[in-house]
Amino acid sequence: MAMSHAPRWGHAVVTGGSGFVGSHLCAALLAGGTEVTCVDDFSTGTPANVAELRDHPGFRLVEADVREPFTVDRDPDLVLHFASPASPADYLRLPVHTLETGSLGTRNALALAHACGARFVLASTSEVYGDPEEHPQSERYWGHVNPIGPRSVYDEAKRFGEALTTAAAQARGTDTLIVRLFNTYGPRMRGYDGRAVPTFVRQALAGEPLTVAGDGRQTRSLCYVDDTVRGVLAAAAHGMPGPVNIGNPSEISMLDLARWIIELTGSRSTVRFVERPVDDPAVRCPDITLARDKLQWQPQVPADQGLRRTIEWFRSQQTE
Repeated sequence: MAMSHAPRWGHAVVTGGSGFVGSHLCAALLAGGTEVTCVDDFSTGTPANVAELRDHPGFRLVEADVREPFTVDRDPDLVLHFASPASPADYLRLPVHTLETGSLGTRNALALAHACGARFVLASTSEVYGDPEEHPQSERYWGHVNPIGPRSVYDEAKRFGEALTTAAAQARGTDTLIVRLFNTYGPRMRGYDGRAVPTFVRQALAGEPLTVAGDGRQTRSLCYVDDTVRGVLAAAAHGMPGPVNIGNPSEISMLDLARWIIELTGSRSTVRFVERPVDDPAVRCPDITLARDKLQWQPQVPADQGLRRTIEWFRSQQTE
């Protein structure tokens, strides 16, 4: 996947680069001619996600915890801070780690970017909008978030990261960008990470009932990972400070998604309704007017195609 929108970055540092989105980002940057240093502590990512990149002459893998100050062997001109537990299974298991990655980790990644005069990109999330009272959610919306609920370890880590990034730009002149990523799916997701697409695909391929929370009427918008990465790099190249929503403005209910995945997998699975998690948002859908107008970006991979690619990847993992 080439970087059609980006300048020829010489060297990019990607924190969390062995994670789901981070690994795709590393591959896209390398394809565009950028040298990449992937920094990861493997708390939720895995070296297997970047195994195909290890032999690339422009790729370096550094095992480090971004909660501690870290260095790289060459000054970057782009720092993309994607380190963070991002799935419910991970941030509920690692609550303090998640908060510290969003606070101390963001501070350390910002410090590296500022010292090198690099552009800094913070991977924020649609979770900053909480259980929204505005629909779809635009970047102007401040959110409706429970600061002490079970999801707050992720929500508030990202909200603090946004505040720190904004302060660094205003007080120190650091060149910063905030991207708010909405639900992204695709190959390299983990079947037990608690998110809908990998959970449903894993269950369907195993012939298990698909566990739909509540009545399944809650909606999400699903953006294929290639589109998400393309949007992030377009925003990085543009020079905008953000925040900018990167996601798919098409919604689907969780019940419809479960039924669709059963159909695409050819599974005999049924649907089983389970208790809905605390503070689970009823709706989640981005207003991408800013990205369309400023970046000429919008999702291009149809959900049918993206889901088929994801299912095939999960199938390939079963045969290895």
